[in-house]
Amino acid sequence: MKDTILYVVVPCYNEKEVLGETSFRLKEKLVSLIDAGKISSQSRILFVNDGSKDNTWDMIKELHKDDVVFSGISLSRNRGQQNALLAGLMTAKDCADAVISMDADLQDDINAIDAMLEKYEEGFDIVYGVRSSRKTDTFFKKNTALAFYRMMNFLGTETVYNHAEYRLMTKRALEGLSEFKEVNLFLRGMVPMVGYKSTTVEYERAERFAGESKYPLKKMLALSVDGITSLSIKPIKFITTLGFVIALVSLVALIYTLVKYMMGQTIIGWSSIVISVWFLGGLQLLSIGVIGEYIGKIYKETKHRPRYIISESLL
Repeated sequence: MKDTILYVVVPCYNEKEVLGETSFRLKEKLVSLIDAGKISSQSRILFVNDGSKDNTWDMIKELHKDDVVFSGISLSRNRGQQNALLAGLMTAKDCADAVISMDADLQDDINAIDAMLEKYEEGFDIVYGVRSSRKTDTFFKKNTALAFYRMMNFLGTETVYNHAEYRLMTKRALEGLSEFKEVNLFLRGMVPMVGYKSTTVEYERAERFAGESKYPLKKMLALSVDGITSLSIKPIKFITTLGFVIALVSLVALIYTLVKYMMGQTIIGWSSIVISVWFLGGLQLLSIGVIGEYIGKIYKETKHRPRYIISESLL
């Protein structure tokens, strides 16, 4: 196992507040693993600068200048966490036997790397870092996260509960991931689709060390929509089913109205008509919006635009 080259990929966007501490702790962990003979001395920490507006990239360059254990790539512009992470993974797969991805905010327990490497030694190609609890979350965040995972699985998107982007992947698994060519990325759903032998490692998630979260509620909702519409067509099937149900209800209402008319009974229905019009109008707009979301993604896919462009590399 001492010949195993491990790369730790860390996407960074405006992370100047935490980068110093993150680099210190990660280097300390890698050195201890190298000294213990668990990984090769060729192992590296790969920072991915996702078009940061602060001096994050300058800090990465200084780290690389001072110690070769630190590597880095810089994207030409901000492309979002998913694209930045993919850029790091695809860069690292050509150099490493195993790659661990994690956030820069030190919320992921670095010590879980040991357990991941043990699972790797046992023959697992993918090891998911899974939160053992959500006691540090607010009531709102805890329950919205639970609803998120349940909704994703219900709509046909396979995800690992309480797993974000903290995972180990072997070179073989990364080669499999590279076969997925879509522009609209949701790696939490794509990685399970690779299909190789996988397992989980539990860890306690800490509070963010410093700085602000890069995933507020708005971005989390956007990520949820991307995940559902990128990997599942169930929403469109629901629209079709709902259309049949409404058509059936409308037919029953039509028969009821005709019977009442033939019986000479006056139907007082202004409120019900107004409610029906607003309900159907809202349903139609929602349906058009869902279909439009899929059409927009088809449009982006047909363009075959690059998911990221690397402007600078420190390898």
